[in-house]
Amino acid sequence: MEEFHKVKRLPQYVFEQVNRLKASARAGGADIIDLGMGNPDLPTPKAIVDKLCEVVQDPRTHRYSSSKGIPGLRRAQAAYYARRFGVKLNPDTQVVATLGSKEGFANMAQAITAPGDVILCPNPTYPIHAFGFLMAGGVIRSMNVEPDETFFGPLERAVRHSIPKPLALIINYPSNPTAHVASLDFYKDVIAFAKKHDLIVLSDLAYSEIYFDENNPPPSVLEVPGAMDVAVEFTSMSKTFSMPGWRMGFAVGNERLISALTRVKSYLDYGAFTPIQVAATHALNGDGTDIAEVRNVYRRRRDVMVDTFGKAGFEVPPPAATMFAWAKIPEKFRHLGSLEFSKLLVEKADIAVAPGIGFGEMGDDYVRLALVENEHRIRQAARNLKRFLSTADETLHNVVSLNAHR
Repeated sequence: MEEFHKVKRLPQYVFEQVNRLKASARAGGADIIDLGMGNPDLPTPKAIVDKLCEVVQDPRTHRYSSSKGIPGLRRAQAAYYARRFGVKLNPDTQVVATLGSKEGFANMAQAITAPGDVILCPNPTYPIHAFGFLMAGGVIRSMNVEPDETFFGPLERAVRHSIPKPLALIINYPSNPTAHVASLDFYKDVIAFAKKHDLIVLSDLAYSEIYFDENNPPPSVLEVPGAMDVAVEFTSMSKTFSMPGWRMGFAVGNERLISALTRVKSYLDYGAFTPIQVAATHALNGDGTDIAEVRNVYRRRRDVMVDTFGKAGFEVPPPAATMFAWAKIPEKFRHLGSLEFSKLLVEKADIAVAPGIGFGEMGDDYVRLALVENEHRIRQAARNLKRFLSTADETLHNVVSLNAHR
């Protein structure tokens, strides 16, 4: 039977191959240390859970909720932006609650994309940035991901040579998967470029609070004067408050774009369960203690990983932000590509990682390591890795022999 049109447009989800191998190894009794999916292992703070439990006792909260988010939640998000970034938002027209930033991106793509519209998208990047627009009928033009002077030359050429003219530019800093962090000066250049070429800017700021330089927290693109004319920013409570399963995020910014997203969402969902929205409001209105503790946990794990993996012979550059490290595959294995190398780590070292090619072809020399195991398990992974790398020549010989007989 022929595949459906939209399904055919989607490339193979490479993470599924590693997941199948991981599940098979576990079924066989292997103790797999999972550094693959960015699925926070930390519990949601007790005060947030307690608020959920309190509100869920009221049967009035069991009815349909508000697709755009209850008023108190939107006010709390606006207050957070005012405190954290000095950005003033109208909670009625410039804030909409989403079922996580992933759903927000996908529905924004549905709201603004006509068939054939060109979207400028970083590569490597979080998959929904490209897939959301592919499913909506858009065309992806890949861009350099580093927020430096190399960013704008290729971007200028992409705008000049794209037919039709690009509709939107996606940015994601702190970046998943590379952990690059952008400066406010970079954002100023992005907004100037967008206005010059009549582009929409869609900023993914899901990792705004997972940073490790206390004196230099990541900025918001909306801090740039005039950014509200062209930009919408997506945030998530999944990582900041260890609430991944709660599915709570936001889109904020340009009124016209927020209105379009709100209208599309009104046809598709009734919003998150009201007690979840009330608990999320409670979290946003907190004093920040919970956020600081989450940051400290990831910082300690990052330091252990960088130290122990480095001693094992696998260099991991210390990320400045996010809950991920982006590491180049050891040179001996680089010719295999990230997917085959990731499979080898599961089979030979009992470690699961995310292959870089899953984030775009420009990521194929890398793997992403998620800081979602405790320090003891990260040290264990380093010991496994050291044993694996010590037998690299034998492993590669076996791989070559196996491929020759296929």
